[in-house]
Amino acid sequence: MPDTVESNLIKVLKGLPLFSEEAEICDFSLEEQNEALESQGIQPNVDPNYKPTVGETVTYIVACVILNEQGEVLMIQEAKQSCAGKWYLPAGRMEKGETVIEACKREVLEETGLEIECTTLLMVESAGGVWLRFVLTGEVCGGILKTPVQADKESLQAKWINNLEDITLRASDIVELIEKARAYTHARQTKDHTWHLDQLPCLRPYSQLLLRLVIVIKKKATNRVHILLSERTSWHLPICQVNPSKSYHSTLRRFMVDLFGAEVPTHKPHGLLSVEHDPRDGKDGAALTLLVSFKSPLEEVPIIGKCVWHEVSKELGDKLLQKVVARNGTIQFHVIK
Repeated sequence: MPDTVESNLIKVLKGLPLFSEEAEICDFSLEEQNEALESQGIQPNVDPNYKPTVGETVTYIVACVILNEQGEVLMIQEAKQSCAGKWYLPAGRMEKGETVIEACKREVLEETGLEIECTTLLMVESAGGVWLRFVLTGEVCGGILKTPVQADKESLQAKWINNLEDITLRASDIVELIEKARAYTHARQTKDHTWHLDQLPCLRPYSQLLLRLVIVIKKKATNRVHILLSERTSWHLPICQVNPSKSYHSTLRRFMVDLFGAEVPTHKPHGLLSVEHDPRDGKDGAALTLLVSFKSPLEEVPIIGKCVWHEVSKELGDKLLQKVVARNGTIQFHVIK
C-alpha cells in the first residue's frame, strides 16, 4: 500500500488531483480537535459540524498579476465608493459554483475588459481559517482595455503601469505580489529550475477545508528520505480539518502535536505542493497540501500517532529534497497574522 501513497505523492508533485478514497480520510477532525482541547481543560469554541459554504461560512478571493513584455503590470482604478480613484490589481470574491480559474478570468474581464488564460498559481494567502486569497498570473488572449468611457461599477478604467509610485494604491499588500510575479517571470525566462513549474489549482471536490501534510525527514543511518504515512484505515498522507476559528499556523501546530506529541521537534513549513478545489457538485471545501520538513534525523523524532515513516525511492526523495532546499520550490503560502 505505501506504493500507492508514493504514486499519489508523485501526482501531488505534478499538480494533479488525488481521486483515491484515501484522499478524504481525516486524521484530525474538528470533533477530535475539540476533544483534545477539552482534555487540556480548554473550552473549544468551534462547531464540530462546520461546513464551508461560499458567501456564508467561507470567503475565497482571487487576484491576478498580469505583466506585459515591457514588464508593466495590469492595474484597475477602483469604482467602489470606499476607495474610488485608487488603483489595485484585478481581484474580487469568488462566486458560488465558480472554480478558482473561472473566477480569475471573470474578474479580469469585468474590471479590465481583457480576456486571459491563467498560467500559474503564484501564492495562496490566508487570514484565519475561512479566508483564502488565490493569487494567479495570466496572459492576455483577447478583449479591449477598458477606458474611462467604459467605466462601470466594476472599475473606472484599466491601465498598464510601469512604476507603482506614479499611482495611488488602494492598499500596499499587492506590492509583494507584483514583485513575486516579476521574479517568477524572470525565473521562467532564464530557466531557473529552483522555482516551481507552472501549476494551477486542480479540480477535485471536497466537502471540508483540509490541510494535507507531506512531512519529509532523513534517516541518519542510511541518509535516505522518509515521509510520514498515516495508517488510519488505510495508508495515506496525514490530513486534518482546518479549524475555521484559528490560523493555518495554529491548525498545523495542533496537528503536529497530535502526530508527534507536545515536545514535537523543530520543523519548517515550506509552502504548498498543490491546491484541490471543485465546487461544481455543491462542495465548497478544498484541500491544501503543505510541504513540511524536520531538521532532526528520523532517529530523533518519535511518533505518537497512528503513523509510520516510509522510505521513498531515491528519485522521489531527491525531488522532495530539492523542494525543501529551494526557496521558491513550492507555491508560497502566506499566513496573514
